[in-house]
Amino acid sequence: MAATTPWQGVIVAVPTPFRADLSLDHDRLQEHVRWLADEGCQGVTPCGPMGEYRALSDGERADVVRAAVEAAPRGCAVVPGVGGYGSRQSRQWAEQALAAGAQAVLAPPPVGYPAAAAEVVAHYREVAAVGLPVVASHDPGESTVDLTPELLARVAETDGVVAVRETDVSRLHRVRELCPHLDVLVGADNALLELTVCGATGWIGHSPNALPRLCLRLHRLCVTRDLAAALPLYAQLYHLFSWDPQPELVQAVKLAMGLAGRYGGPCRPPRGALSPETEAQLCRDMGRAMRAADG
Repeated sequence: MAATTPWQGVIVAVPTPFRADLSLDHDRLQEHVRWLADEGCQGVTPCGPMGEYRALSDGERADVVRAAVEAAPRGCAVVPGVGGYGSRQSRQWAEQALAAGAQAVLAPPPVGYPAAAAEVVAHYREVAAVGLPVVASHDPGESTVDLTPELLARVAETDGVVAVRETDVSRLHRVRELCPHLDVLVGADNALLELTVCGATGWIGHSPNALPRLCLRLHRLCVTRDLAAALPLYAQLYHLFSWDPQPELVQAVKLAMGLAGRYGGPCRPPRGALSPETEAQLCRDMGRAMRAADG
């Protein structure tokens, strides 16, 4: 069932598929978007950190967004990442998303620059001026700016800022106190239960790339606060979910997809292959998760 708004429900942060020669594989990208929608996911986020957007040329990045929009069936939202060094770049990507037919954008603070509070607010005003709903993104691994609840409250005064992707459970109540009109979206797989039970209205997830039905089942249990069923399932998936804050997350998700019978493929440099020890650990974690699917 489609979410009531494009940023609610289970939105999957999709990786960018590359061929063996590291060229972009549009066909596999579109097949993956259609498959996730068929499995029940409410949307996709291309060109976020999971999509290795900084390893794409401008032309490739635009092509990825257009391909995702073209492949997404009715009821499956496309919420592209619009991260950029400055407001000019992020606004450009928001304009491209609007032209492609996306329903909203996921916007971190300026990437690579420790912007002051007033600069962060101005940044979001630029992105929101394009006209698409803006999901602000608190992602400590992506931006040097700490989007604190107090700073978010200033950002949230901008028309068009509708939600925040949050990774820190301890911040949720303060965000809801200061910004009651914003939706809070789960931004870390290993905080799914805690944030959802406390009122998060959506999940921008990574693990659903490999196990969408199982992740959707867990999300539904969390939304309905059926802890008797949710807690044991969460425990079985938690080791897989705990790859979320790791620097090897993109490689781990692509490998997990391969273990689930999907195409993950290689990453572009600087991301290399996982070490044998790290790969073996991911295989164990994925095996445990897949046994939950069989149970």
